[in-house]
Amino acid sequence: MAGLASTDPGILTFLFHVTAFRRRMMMMMMVIIITTAMCSSSSEAARPWPCEFEGFQDGFSPCSSDSDGSWTPFNVVNVDWHGAKGDGVTDDTQAFMDAWNETCSSESSVLMIPVNKTYLVNHLELRGPCASSVVVEVAGTLLAPSEPSALNNSHGNAWILFSYINGLTVEGGGTLDGRGQQWWDLSCKRNKSNKCKDAPTTLRFSYVTNLKVSDLMSRDSPQVHLIFSNCYGVDVANVQVQAPEDSPNTDGIHIAATQNVLVRNSSMGTGDDCVSIVSGSADIRLENITCGPGHGISVGSLGKGGSNDFVSVVVVDGAVLTGTANGVRIKTWADGAGAAVGMIFENIQMINVSHPIIIDQRYCDSASPSSCHTNETSAVRISQVYYRNIRGTSATKQAIKLQCSQVSPCTNLLFEDVDLVWDMGSANSTTFCENAQGFLMGSVFPYVDCLPPLPEADEGNAARLARYS
Repeated sequence: MAGLASTDPGILTFLFHVTAFRRRMMMMMMVIIITTAMCSSSSEAARPWPCEFEGFQDGFSPCSSDSDGSWTPFNVVNVDWHGAKGDGVTDDTQAFMDAWNETCSSESSVLMIPVNKTYLVNHLELRGPCASSVVVEVAGTLLAPSEPSALNNSHGNAWILFSYINGLTVEGGGTLDGRGQQWWDLSCKRNKSNKCKDAPTTLRFSYVTNLKVSDLMSRDSPQVHLIFSNCYGVDVANVQVQAPEDSPNTDGIHIAATQNVLVRNSSMGTGDDCVSIVSGSADIRLENITCGPGHGISVGSLGKGGSNDFVSVVVVDGAVLTGTANGVRIKTWADGAGAAVGMIFENIQMINVSHPIIIDQRYCDSASPSSCHTNETSAVRISQVYYRNIRGTSATKQAIKLQCSQVSPCTNLLFEDVDLVWDMGSANSTTFCENAQGFLMGSVFPYVDCLPPLPEADEGNAARLARYS
């Protein structure tokens, strides 16, 4: 199919908006730094403990620097002071809830979960609003119940839920162990005779603003590891996710109806998407992501059941994907509605990835394939998608798949400097292209024969905008 006419301004307009978005992300990071400094400068302390406290991981001080150079302790609330045993056997749920209630109702508080201890906890609903911003220092290990029946009635279908909080930091170098094995055995994806039902998310944030999550390990979640739902202003750094390759529905990070998100310097090996971004999300940036095993980095799925879904402005800048089922993917259901607009995937290395670049507008993940629509009457609109500096090896011959909708073709696609070879001792990887419109810049292999080169009149402007975006 022929590409767009050279007079179409879509690509240049898109890159211009991306430049503005990246500047907004830089401003957001400045706001996070300034806000954190302001929130930690309280002169009050309900418990004036010394600035060295043995329960914290190295590098954390439970004190804030005042403007005169002196140090004022935070109000430290240790779960052990509320009766938690931390022996991995005793149910410490009530102690955690009591500690949270004190933390949330106090100014400038730190909820402390000490290092070198393992706390068995059931469902935790840690709800705001709180008296001020809150720090949760997870230095030890939190352990989920071994029996699925203990979490069957979890509110919001989460093991640990934070909600309705403005100014929350969760950090500390500790581990969340979801003990998901028994849940996976009950999954209909593992055993078709099982009834399909949801399992708990390990850590869910709902209606949280100005949120920072860093230096955490999530291991063996029953289902999704981390969910951000209806949040705003999220900074995620140095998070690790671990689950077996065959663990069902164990997405690493799932972003839903959330805006202004930065995920960086994090690694995920799991049984589903390393990162998934779904409807209502906008201004999402991923940096320095390591993924594998798993299903790659996905926008979607969108449009299931005819729903009207929107995602806009997603940037993936710097990622290494190893042995994953997909690389960077946009997936929508036939007969859906809405739009996925403004995506950049750049500076990405693929190592033995089955489908390195894929747009799939006939996505179906149903236990009953007959329920999947094949005759399209509508589609989620996909436009302004930029692939740049993506290199490596494909585990299948078809390295690029653009399966776009006939009723709403993909528009304003741009490929620049792509090199994906078939990992079979041959460079003859191929492309599948259907109902796709856009352009090519620089060297693109395998050649996307449905897209023409960007006209020389536009190439200089596009390259300049891309370089500064």
